[in-house]
Amino acid sequence: MQSLGLLAAEAAPLAFDVRLPLSIMNFLEFAIWGAWFVVLGQYLNALKFSGKQIGSIYATMPLGSIVTPIVMGAIADRYLNSETLLGILHLAGAALLFVMAMTKSPGRFFVVALIYALVYSPTINLSSAITFSHIPDAKRDFPTLRVLGTIGWIAANLCLKLLLKPAEPVNNRPILLASLLSLALGVYSFWLPNTPPKPDANPLEALKLFRETSFAVFFGISFLITIALAFYYTFTSLFLEQRVGVKPGNVGPLMTIGQWMEILFLVGVPTGIYFGAGLVVPNGISLGENLQITTDFGLPWFLKRFDFKYVLILGMAAWTLRYAIFSLGRPFPLVLLGLALHGLCYDFFFAAGFIYVEETAPADIRNSGQALFVTLTYGLGLYLGTMASGWVNQWCTKEVFDPATGEAAKTTDWTRFWIVPFLGALVSLALFTVLF
Repeated sequence: MQSLGLLAAEAAPLAFDVRLPLSIMNFLEFAIWGAWFVVLGQYLNALKFSGKQIGSIYATMPLGSIVTPIVMGAIADRYLNSETLLGILHLAGAALLFVMAMTKSPGRFFVVALIYALVYSPTINLSSAITFSHIPDAKRDFPTLRVLGTIGWIAANLCLKLLLKPAEPVNNRPILLASLLSLALGVYSFWLPNTPPKPDANPLEALKLFRETSFAVFFGISFLITIALAFYYTFTSLFLEQRVGVKPGNVGPLMTIGQWMEILFLVGVPTGIYFGAGLVVPNGISLGENLQITTDFGLPWFLKRFDFKYVLILGMAAWTLRYAIFSLGRPFPLVLLGLALHGLCYDFFFAAGFIYVEETAPADIRNSGQALFVTLTYGLGLYLGTMASGWVNQWCTKEVFDPATGEAAKTTDWTRFWIVPFLGALVSLALFTVLF
């Protein structure tokens, strides 16, 4: 521990009374998603939905992200406080998740999931925009707040261990948990820091970002690689259960390995604790008016030392390596390494991408700029990728007669399945390296 007055000409530290509500918001925002989305494929499989139906239902989230993020971003830019809009959307989401948990028909489930996606998807860019509006240094402070979202995702997945019995198929309890969490954030949002609209903002100005070559390439390649990225979100849980042999109740907790590594790469390794009045330290996490912890080797550390291009390339390379590992499917420690790569995959692509947009887009259209990024990645890219993953899974799955039971059983060629996103990620990485 060191005591000092002023270290360097850095941005003022983030006040703890601002950090706390933003941390709670980020925690709940991603705990809602993590509670049900990871094990949704197992739940739908237990309901006897086909691989194509599972892919279509997973596609509702990116499909919803194509439309409402831009609309809600425009509303937040011009007409309504961002925190108020966030609260309204999460209250509606709580009701929709409850209805989803009670639905068993594939057609009805798809409709309810699509409506929920239209409500939830804009909350991702709204929560990011609220965060960016109240932090003095985006590169330093955003990762240390966004990491609470990762912790929320982990906490929700660990709760599944209590809700799901090892010997039984996945049930609707994860969706009910997400409904309760959405209700909590919906109510809490009205007490978040005031984030008013800017009446003079023109959300359509965000489209002019495409005129800059670097921005056009960034958005274009981000769109392409998220097509490949969708394969992981849609079918990893089934892959672990069917190919690797992980018990259904252990899949969610096991996949939190990726989130633990995400925490490490978002924040970095703690290297010092500073105590004293007027602290302004590099890579500092303020835990009080006079207390900060410094970290190295996390996303803030990389962003201060390397160009955005190389940070994004590292994230894309991690996706390529992960799919190569999954195509092998063994040994088990190698599969665990593939899961652990999520820290690099997510932090150095999505989190870095949000910061890139924040530092490049004009101040009056940042909500719309973030919404555009969400639309192209969480929206169009993930929608096409999720649909494609369903088709590829069906193509790689055959019915094989089991003489022991006298019935036909479905068997998936997981090596062939993972080769497809591997090639997609590899092409995206090559194009970005050359063109950006």
